[in-house]
Amino acid sequence: MEKPKKCISVEEARKEQDEWVKTRGREIARGQGYEDTREFWYSLDELQEYLDYVREKSKEQGVEKPGIRFYLGAYPRTNAKKSYSTIFLAPTKGATGETEISEEGSDPNNYEIEPMNIVQGGDPPTIY
Repeated sequence: MEKPKKCISVEEARKEQDEWVKTRGREIARGQGYEDTREFWYSLDELQEYLDYVREKSKEQGVEKPGIRFYLGAYPRTNAKKSYSTIFLAPTKGATGETEISEEGSDPNNYEIEPMNIVQGGDPPTIY
């Protein structure tokens, strides 16, 4: 199997993670009063199960080019828990009409298919 076109090097990934920590992580820690998580883990089986689910539901809807958008979120703060960051995966529909020729990533969300969350985040975060 060939490497996907959008792969980046380990060095580039480290630079991007370092840049996030320097430009956002410190500010979030200062504002929240604790280091927030910044990495999340899914098993390949969980991801594949969800991708298969989205592909099947999209097919039932007649969506020819489904996609997945990753959103940042945060859990509500409680007396027992901090408001840690999370991500959730949201299905998208292939763009149609004028939006079909616009920039990559402009596909609209498919609100008829449930998003996916419940991930393991590092506390403290795992450094890449």
